[in-house]
Amino acid sequence: MGILQVQNIDLSFGDRTLLNNVSLTLGEPARAALAGGNGEGKSTLMKIIAGLMPCDGGQVTKTRGMRVSYLPQSDIVLRGNTVYEEIEKGFERFSENLERQHEIEGLLVTEHSAELLEELNELQEQLLDSSYYDREQQIYAVAKGLGFTSNDMGRPCNEFSGGYQMRIALAKVLCESPDLMMLDEPTNYLDIEARLWLESFLKKYKGSVFLVCHDKGFLDDTVNEVYELFNARLTRYSGNYTFYENQRRLEIEQLEAAYKRQQAEIERTEQFIERFRYKATKSKQVQSRIKMLDKIEPVVVPSHLKTLHFSFPEPPHSPNDMVVIEHMTKRYGSQVVFNDFDMIVTKGQRLAVTGHNGIGKSTLLRIIAQQDPDFDGVARLGTGVKVGYYAQDTADSLDMSGTVFDQVSAYGTEASIRNALGSFLFSGDDILKKASVLSGGERSRLALLKILLQPASLLILDEPTNHLDINSKDMLLRALQNYKGTIIFVSHDAYFIRAIADRILYLSDGDPEFFNGDYDYFQWKLDERLGIEADAPKAAKVLKAPKSQAERDSEFKASFDFSQQKAPVTDRAEANRIRNRRNKLKAEIEALMNSVDDLEVKIAEVNALMNLHENYSNVQKIADLAKRKEDLENQKNDLELQWIEKSDEYEREFSSESI
Repeated sequence: MGILQVQNIDLSFGDRTLLNNVSLTLGEPARAALAGGNGEGKSTLMKIIAGLMPCDGGQVTKTRGMRVSYLPQSDIVLRGNTVYEEIEKGFERFSENLERQHEIEGLLVTEHSAELLEELNELQEQLLDSSYYDREQQIYAVAKGLGFTSNDMGRPCNEFSGGYQMRIALAKVLCESPDLMMLDEPTNYLDIEARLWLESFLKKYKGSVFLVCHDKGFLDDTVNEVYELFNARLTRYSGNYTFYENQRRLEIEQLEAAYKRQQAEIERTEQFIERFRYKATKSKQVQSRIKMLDKIEPVVVPSHLKTLHFSFPEPPHSPNDMVVIEHMTKRYGSQVVFNDFDMIVTKGQRLAVTGHNGIGKSTLLRIIAQQDPDFDGVARLGTGVKVGYYAQDTADSLDMSGTVFDQVSAYGTEASIRNALGSFLFSGDDILKKASVLSGGERSRLALLKILLQPASLLILDEPTNHLDINSKDMLLRALQNYKGTIIFVSHDAYFIRAIADRILYLSDGDPEFFNGDYDYFQWKLDERLGIEADAPKAAKVLKAPKSQAERDSEFKASFDFSQQKAPVTDRAEANRIRNRRNKLKAEIEALMNSVDDLEVKIAEVNALMNLHENYSNVQKIADLAKRKEDLENQKNDLELQWIEKSDEYEREFSSESI
C-alpha cells in the first residue's frame, strides 16, 4: 500500500489553462472518482499522475515502492500475444525476483555461499507468499468475469474487436494488483454481467482505485469521494456520486442566484455609466464604476451539472398490443439465436433487453423494428404503430455533406432545435460543423437526436446512452420517464434500467427470461448466477415512479441537521432587520430611478413643444417652456444625485449583493 500526492499541477495549451494549481491526495485504500465536463482535462490529469505526460509545473510523489497502473479509455491495440499471454503480463512485477533467483542458482554451481543461499531462500519465500504460483487460476477467473471463455484464452488478441481488446487490457491491469489502480472509463465496453463482476471485484479490492466513469450506478456502488475538475481547478467532495451531485446542486442554486444578482449589478452599472458618461461633475463616479465592471468575474455553472431539458413530441395514437412475436426462430448459419420465442409488448410498457454481448439483443431489436425479415414465425407491429428506431449503426445514415444543424432542422423551430442540440452536447460553432468531420461518438449522438425528434408511438433504442455523459444521460432519462409512448431498449447501464424499465428481458445461453418490475430483484438473481455475493432483496416489487427533482432535493436538504434547526430568536431578529433594511433601500433606489425616467419623458415633451412653430414664434410661450424645462432638469439632477447616494449606501452595506 502507499500514498500518492499530486501537488500544484499546472498545464496550459496555448492561451488555454487546462490545469491550475491542482492538488489531491489518494490515501490507502482510496475509492475516488474524477468528475467534470467533456474537455475539462480529466484524462490529461490521469496521464500526468501515471507519468505518461509532462506538466508545466508541480509534482507527483508517491510512497517508495508504490505501484500504479493506468487504463486509458481507448486506443489500445494488441498484437502478437494470445489472450492468456497478454493478461499474464500483469504478473511481470515478479520478473526481477525470478531473474535474481536464476542468477543466484548459476552462482551456486561454482561457489558455496551461505549468504547466497539465504538470499535465495528469502526470494523463494516471497514468491510463495505472493499470488505468483496461483496466476493461472487468477487469469482465468478475471478473464471469465470480463466475458471471455476458455476457448478465447488461446486465441490471438488481434482477432478480437476493439472493445474486447480493451477488456483484455483491463484484465491485465486487474491482475497487476497495483497499490493504485487508475481506470479511465472502464465500463465503456462492458455488458451488464461484466459490469456487475467488475463492481464486485473493486468492492473487494484491497488497493486504491481512482476512476473516470459515466455510469452513475457504478460510481455510487464503488466510490466514497469525488474530485471535480472545473475551470482548471480541482475540488474534493466526500460521499458517492449521487451525494456529490446533490451537494453541487445546492451550490449551483447559489451560483445561479449569484449570476442573476451579478447580471442585475452589471445592468445597473452600465445604466449609470451611460447616463452620466458625459457629465464632468460625475466623471469620478463613472470611472470608478467602469473599473468595477472590468473587475467582475463572470459566474459560470459547470457544463456537466447544468440542468438540460429535452421532451419528446406527442406520440401518435396506438393499439394496446404494440409488438407481437409468436414462435419466432432466428439463425445465423448453424447458430440458433432464438428458438420458438414468444413475446407481447403492450401499450405504455418499458421493456429493457439485457444480456452479455453477442447473445442477440440487437438482433431482436432489428426484428421488432422490421429491419430484419430473415426469420421463421411471426414478429409484427400493432396496426398504426409508428416506430422510432435507433441502432448502433444509425449514424451511418447521416448526410455527411450536411451540417449538424441541417440534419435536424426539419423537426422544429430554430430555437427549439438549438436547445435540443445543446442538450445533446452540440453548442456554439459545433452546430455548423459538417457531419463528415464529427467523431464517431458525435455522429451517434446526432443520429439519436434525429430519431428522438420525430413523433413515434414506439421507441426502439439500442444502447442510447453509449456516447452521452452523465448529465446528458440524466436529461434523456427524464425525457423517457415523461414520454407517453412505449419503449423497448437495450442498455448495460444499471442506473438507467432501474429508472426506466418496468419489465426486463434477460437473454442468456439458456431460454430467454422475463422479470416483471423491480430491477434490484433481477440484479440479485443475476449476481447469484454469476457467483457474486449479495444480500437478497426483502421482496420483489413493482418499480415505483421515480421521485421528482423537488422531492430528491427536499430529502437531501433534510439529511443535514442544520437544515432542520431554527435560528435563535436574536439571530432571526437581526436577519429580519437586515432584510427589511435591504428591501427598503432597494425600493428607494428603484423609486428614484422611476422618477428620473418620468422626468426624462416630461423633458422630452417640453422639447417637442418648444419645436412647434406657434410656440417658438411666441416670446412669452418660449420663455415659459424654457423655464419649465430648466426646473425639470434641476429636479432630475437632484434625483440622480440622490440615486447615486442611495446606490453607494447600498453597496457599502451589502457589498456582496446587487440591486
